[in-house]
Amino acid sequence: MPFARPSLDQLIAAFEADVAARLPGADAALRRSNLNVLARVQSGVSHGLYGFIDWAKDQLLADTAEAEMLDRHGAIWGIARIAATFAGGSVDLTGTTASIVPAGTVFQRADGVQFASTADVTIVAGVASAAIAAVVAGIAGNTVAATGLNMIAPIAGVTSSATVAVGGLVGGVDQESDTDLRVRILDRIQTPPHGGADFDYVKWAIDQAGVTRAWAYPQELGLGTVTVRFMMDGAYTDGLPLAADVTAVLAALNIVRPVTADLTVVAPIAKVLNPNIGGLAPATPAVKTAIEAELKDLIRREAAPGATLLISHIREAISIAAGETNHVLVSPVADVVHATSEIAVFGAITWS
Repeated sequence: MPFARPSLDQLIAAFEADVAARLPGADAALRRSNLNVLARVQSGVSHGLYGFIDWAKDQLLADTAEAEMLDRHGAIWGIARIAATFAGGSVDLTGTTASIVPAGTVFQRADGVQFASTADVTIVAGVASAAIAAVVAGIAGNTVAATGLNMIAPIAGVTSSATVAVGGLVGGVDQESDTDLRVRILDRIQTPPHGGADFDYVKWAIDQAGVTRAWAYPQELGLGTVTVRFMMDGAYTDGLPLAADVTAVLAALNIVRPVTADLTVVAPIAKVLNPNIGGLAPATPAVKTAIEAELKDLIRREAAPGATLLISHIREAISIAAGETNHVLVSPVADVVHATSEIAVFGAITWS
């Protein structure tokens, strides 16, 4: 049976009983006696030691270890926590021709998130495009196109306001969470490398920065071939990797794959899910937000290239949203089927 850690009161009572048994006539329970003080001091120390042992036993195994010790478990298995990455892109500037915006110029979003230009830019014909990157790594730096930014320190001849260019500021990913790291460590322990099995390719892909989901398809393009598809949820609005991400993952996998494998890495093709929901009760903004969050979570958990998104699960996701009491799913009207190259991506809900 599991060990039951004694409470502080139990330790004090045990100390008092021990004194009574070993020192006839002594009473450690007397409130103002030295033995009573000693009982509480000694029991407090013991309680602290029990607490440390209770914490230490959780650190012995990867499934219960806390962050610092989890990193050590990962290091033993050759698995490092994936670092956060910086969002980047371009901003459109206006100003007087020949004015220079130096590298390191800081721009700020309305919510206080800051970005810095990465190279000198000269205004030509009244406009310029400057490459910028978030000052702090993480998903918070991702910014949609057309968002306004402002320079922290004005520059002569340059308009202080700037606009995020087409394509937005993307690529920002938070540091890998304890949960995700724990999953990778346990997966490594439970499914050790097999020199190129399909799950090896999945693991190798997920080990890359920003990759959150991956799938391997042996012999999809013929004998000896392996096709890998992956997603980067959080780095981009739809989670679909860019061409540069595909190139980076391919390069990383080429280092570790068997030399005989013919490897192809591609991004899945998005098949946007735009549900139409009618008769919502209550039709409050909070309930609508909760339903959207549940549908996004469903897609994150169940969407995969070639997978079928069950309509019963879509209805269930809507029904379990906080505050929802009734709804009618107008569309889709059947299971959402995807080709091997397609994956479900959340679009927008139509409320009718």
